Amino acid sequence: MEDRSEKYRAFFAQLICAAARTTDPRIEEAFRTVRREPFAGPGPWSISLGGHPYVTTPDDDPAFVYQNTLLALDSKRGLNIGMPGAHAYWLGGCGVRQGETVLQIGAGSGYYTAILAHLVGPAGRVYAYEIDEGLASLARENLKEITQVELRERSGVGLPLPDADLIYVCAGAAQPAREWLDALRPGGRLVFPLAPEGVLGGMLMITRPEQGALWPAKFLGRAQFIGCAGLQDEDAARRLTEAFAKGWEQVRSFRREDAPDETCWFAGDGWWLSTTPAAAPADPVPPSADITQP
Repeated sequence: MEDRSEKYRAFFAQLICAAARTTDPRIEEAFRTVRREPFAGPGPWSISLGGHPYVTTPDDDPAFVYQNTLLALDSKRGLNIGMPGAHAYWLGGCGVRQGETVLQIGAGSGYYTAILAHLVGPAGRVYAYEIDEGLASLARENLKEITQVELRERSGVGLPLPDADLIYVCAGAAQPAREWLDALRPGGRLVFPLAPEGVLGGMLMITRPEQGALWPAKFLGRAQFIGCAGLQDEDAARRLTEAFAKGWEQVRSFRREDAPDETCWFAGDGWWLSTTPAAAPADPVPPSADITQP
């Protein structure tokens, strides 16, 4: 069965990287190398295309898990291993480098933690935070052989965090946590779903500049996740729904200072997003896009 799994993974990695339009061969290698079955648990499995009912696989043939689909960890609570094509696109957009320090908020059972660990390599470090006790237990077992990963069984919000080159959030929020912003090193990227519970929002990337108050920001695409505890806001959710309905592609910068002006796309509590461009990062990332379109 391992030979079959290897064959499936090779095709799966090519397929999702083609869908994500990523040109980084390391991303394809990561998805080809990391087995998905241990993180999903024993089959049969429940899978979904997102926004559709779960369908249960007829047996535990690993072919079923190597598709561009959601894979349920707890279908009753809507907890899933996220859509791999979307994650491949976002990971390509944030440009994960070897040797970097990554914080992952919302590790789940650890599948994308393992992908991140592969991308940063043995010289890198991944701190994975998971607040759900059951999922954290699964992640600890699944990741125990990956030496560059440290699993922290607690929230990634409201606590001192290690300095990071990348913070990769897998839970929807109405705002960026101040702790995330403060933990970024100059040139560091925060990638999180600006998408409160129940809202189709967007995966926002904010880059901390070497200096200045204007932080480069852009949406890498649309996104919807289970909510991040402590970062929900019903009023913000309503206003974000309205903002996304008017477009999101023109967001270019993030501010923590000054009052919002006429370039404001959305204003939160002590922060806002603007259509005014900031200085481009030294290593530009691909433009945002809707990866569901050819």
